[in-house]
Amino acid sequence: MAMHRLSTDQKPYIVWRIFWMMKAFVELTLSQEIYAPHSIRIEGDVTLGGLFPVHARGLPGVPCGDIKKENGIHRLEAMMYALDQINSDDDLLPNITLGARVLDTCSRDTYALEQSLTFVQALIQKDTSDVRCTNGEPPVFVKPEKVVGVIGASASSVSIMVANILRLFQIPQISYASTAPELSDDRRYDFFSRVVPPDSFQAQAMVDIVKAMGWNYVSTLASEGSYGEKGVEAFMQISREAGGICIAQSLKIPHDHKQADFDKIIRQLLDTVHAKAVVIFASDEDIRGVLNATKRANRVGHFLWIGSDSWGAKNSPIHQLEDAAVGAITILPKRATIEGFDAYFTSRTLENNRRNVWFAEYWEENFNCKLMSSSKKEDTSRKCTGKERIGMDSKYEQEGKVQFVIDAVYAMAHALHNMQKDLCPDSSGICPEMDLAGGKKLLKYIRSVSFNGSAGTSVTFNRNGDAPGRYDLFQYQMNNNSSPGYKVVGQWMDTLQLNLEELQWPKGELEVPSSVCSLPCRTGQRKKMVKGMPCCWHCELCDGYQYQHDETSCKLCTFDMRPNPNRTGCQPIPIVKLEWHSPWAVIPVFLAMLGIIATICVMATFIRYNDTPIVRASGRELSYVLLTGIFLCYIITFLMIAKPDVAVCSFRRIFLGLGMCISYAALLTKTNRIYRIFEQGKKSVTAPRLISPTSQLAITSSLISVQLLGVFIWFGVDPQTPSWTTTNRRP
Repeated sequence: MAMHRLSTDQKPYIVWRIFWMMKAFVELTLSQEIYAPHSIRIEGDVTLGGLFPVHARGLPGVPCGDIKKENGIHRLEAMMYALDQINSDDDLLPNITLGARVLDTCSRDTYALEQSLTFVQALIQKDTSDVRCTNGEPPVFVKPEKVVGVIGASASSVSIMVANILRLFQIPQISYASTAPELSDDRRYDFFSRVVPPDSFQAQAMVDIVKAMGWNYVSTLASEGSYGEKGVEAFMQISREAGGICIAQSLKIPHDHKQADFDKIIRQLLDTVHAKAVVIFASDEDIRGVLNATKRANRVGHFLWIGSDSWGAKNSPIHQLEDAAVGAITILPKRATIEGFDAYFTSRTLENNRRNVWFAEYWEENFNCKLMSSSKKEDTSRKCTGKERIGMDSKYEQEGKVQFVIDAVYAMAHALHNMQKDLCPDSSGICPEMDLAGGKKLLKYIRSVSFNGSAGTSVTFNRNGDAPGRYDLFQYQMNNNSSPGYKVVGQWMDTLQLNLEELQWPKGELEVPSSVCSLPCRTGQRKKMVKGMPCCWHCELCDGYQYQHDETSCKLCTFDMRPNPNRTGCQPIPIVKLEWHSPWAVIPVFLAMLGIIATICVMATFIRYNDTPIVRASGRELSYVLLTGIFLCYIITFLMIAKPDVAVCSFRRIFLGLGMCISYAALLTKTNRIYRIFEQGKKSVTAPRLISPTSQLAITSSLISVQLLGVFIWFGVDPQTPSWTTTNRRP
């Protein structure tokens, strides 16, 4: 497919890209070895590129390390298997054979970028007019094959690096394992697609799991790099938007880690002892390091791991560390075992699989034997016979991403098939229009494909090139009645479906362990929030006459109410009064009765001798008034003991001061009358004014009326209602 001129908006990071392009140009011009060493090349009408982590990252100074049997060879062979199936299918790409150019990324992004320059060689225009052989003849260049699309890469960091160079030459890329959220940015990675869902979906599933468990205080742990850091970043962003989840700590595992780094991480996680749940986006090696550090710290069973798809249902991260992994909830894109691939791969031998240049190395590693003198195996290793069989003489289990590798190859094939039907309606093979269409046209067909994949589920892409989010949820369990292993406990497809009754926890706990910053406050306590941490609070009791109004505040009961026993509301204050049989009531009543009898007797005596000189001389009218006041003072005792109601309280208010007022008014008037009589007698024999009985009663009544007026004003300002108080009603 032809190369197109780049527009201005297609040149981000153009400076460093030009550097790589010039480097590639020099390498391709000066070297006769134009193809990368140790690559697989399969002839075909249309060539697809492949990027696989056949080898692990090497030691410092060495790009590649040991071979990766599952993540490398299984995935690579899955592409070979898919190509064989497509090329033998008469309905898909009829009369068109798919070829391949497969490269090893060695699990290193910079090395993968150098390797991926192979894919763009055919699109680089080279000026060879000044190049001559030693005999003066112009050289003969072998034109490199044209790669129309790339399958891969595996690690997100590798895909990000490679996507930057492939988009310059408009070569579509479909990844089978890269899940970093930033690859969803269609402006920067517009030629990138993937058949696995991005970690943003995975992060949403993890947030839903944390909420379903009732955990609101969790830590995060990430491997340094795009996958781990971006995965944790997506989890934190979604948890902030959802609310109700606080991040206790967010820790990172360095690339060049040591044992001490993992021990330090465990110590830091233990600093927030209540944050038992740990969301982990990490590689297999890093997961093993963390679990090992947990055992060294003697904290097995303390942490509640929530693992990303890099953990999934793998046994390699937890081998011989099963007790530290018990209770871990892991997530994995929905997948299925492809039986056709199992039959294909277990039938591979050294004789029938010569196209895989790394298969001999895999053979040695898989069967722990030595093939040739140049082998990396120890001299003491046994010689390989070549008669060994995969699955019979060695353990075999299909790697989890095999399905997605096959789906990625088929997605590319379906896109090419649809493009061929539209551009070449009268041709059964490749036509010039298809050859000149370019990668942008092919990308359009890739994004619109829809077919049932190898596992029977639909394969589609959204506008950003992402696959839909479909996950299985696992928990690692160690039952007494069955062998330990991963058990499916739910799934996530836009919404969470989790079987809580099937979950098991470390140390035999039956209830879901807690991972919260603060325990719920007891009834009658309010939350005093910790600044900056909405999930953390202190509990304070609503004291005195306060009750719990809501989770964060207390309020004071009204004057005639008091808090109920659990301080969730107010209740009327009960009536507290003297009972007639109480000693505190019997004694006053007895004294009051004596006073009333005495007063009545005196009054009866006055009435009987009403007209005698001694009674008349004592001022009988005021004496009657005085005796009435004394009588009322004794009567008030009964009102104070009686059960309060409107009438009783009203009489209390009236008579409480009226008896004393009448008595004092009568005494004052009588004393004043005598005083004025004696004073007037010193001056003359004329009697003073206002000393008649009528006048005396009028003066006394006027004094009493002042008291009554005050009482009536009191009634008007504060109408009488029955109320009562207890001791210390207000603090």
